Amino acid sequence: MSSMSFRGLVLLVAMGLWGIAGSAQSSGTGAPASASAATPRVQPAAPVQPVSSAKPAATAGGGGQQSSTNQDESVATIRKTVNEVNVVFTVTDKHGHYVKDLKKDDFRFMDDAKPAEEVKDFRNQTDLPLQVGLLVDASNSVRDRFKFEQESAIEFLNQTIRPKYDSAFVVGFDVTPEVTQDFTDNTESLSRGVRLLRPGGGTAMFDALYFACRDKLLKAPRGGPLRRAIILLSDGEDNQSHVTREEAIEMAQRAEVIVYTISTNISGMKGKGDKVLERIADATGGRAFFPFQLRDVANAFAEIQDELRSQYAVSYKPADFRTDGRYRTIEIVAMDRKNLHVRSRRGYFAPTQ
Repeated sequence: MSSMSFRGLVLLVAMGLWGIAGSAQSSGTGAPASASAATPRVQPAAPVQPVSSAKPAATAGGGGQQSSTNQDESVATIRKTVNEVNVVFTVTDKHGHYVKDLKKDDFRFMDDAKPAEEVKDFRNQTDLPLQVGLLVDASNSVRDRFKFEQESAIEFLNQTIRPKYDSAFVVGFDVTPEVTQDFTDNTESLSRGVRLLRPGGGTAMFDALYFACRDKLLKAPRGGPLRRAIILLSDGEDNQSHVTREEAIEMAQRAEVIVYTISTNISGMKGKGDKVLERIADATGGRAFFPFQLRDVANAFAEIQDELRSQYAVSYKPADFRTDGRYRTIEIVAMDRKNLHVRSRRGYFAPTQ
């Protein structure tokens, strides 16, 4: 074979191989193993609030990964469960005074009746940012002292919300909840939102609490540790809600919200609605107040403000944790049981896979 024909044969073979490789690459069968489009996105989810905490996290892969991921809709998603529980709690002595100088070793942390496997963080939370929801019953049943309660609520917000640090929103409810002021740190705007409330109509208290926890607090951005609280002013009577009391409580627990209730019952005797308010506050780690006289309403707000600045927070890893969606109990026990009383939410719902 001549040298010219030999070179021609080599050229033809090379062209054939190049065509096969190009065909394979265009059909996807010969893609390089290091293609960034196959890089998974990691989405962590915390036990107590699986809805709001499922956020995409950064993944390794370089600057071209985002466009590759957008082009490939079949990218696998990996969910990583962070098995940590965060609890805000309050400690009082036998006289009801707040105790603010205790240490981690002064407590035992029980999760589902078992000691926590590891305490990840423990701190005094007097200076953590607040996210506060003020829920005011605007039904006909509270008309008698509505104006005074409005002014007491305004004074509470003025004294509690710190500009550029805390935030609050105002919701009035009768048959349906109405946001008269969304999240803000501006106390003048919050005061205006309270004054916009007008009494009238039936009472859907459970719906309002559910809405405030799910649609406001659970969806609110959180850049770091904070405390979430709702102050609920109502007589506790509900005749219009679509969700039950326990469903409203469950949503508060999922949103890690402490609920403080202030009864608007002026009969001088605890009624059926007051027991409902007690149940909501107790289940979420809050307190129920029964100011049968007008001047006691302002005192109730003052006590809530004091408590919000007198709390502890713990983050722990439960023992024998399972992502089964089951309700798990929380118990924080002070070593000095005789002289100290600990108040926290009673439990949480584990996430599901």
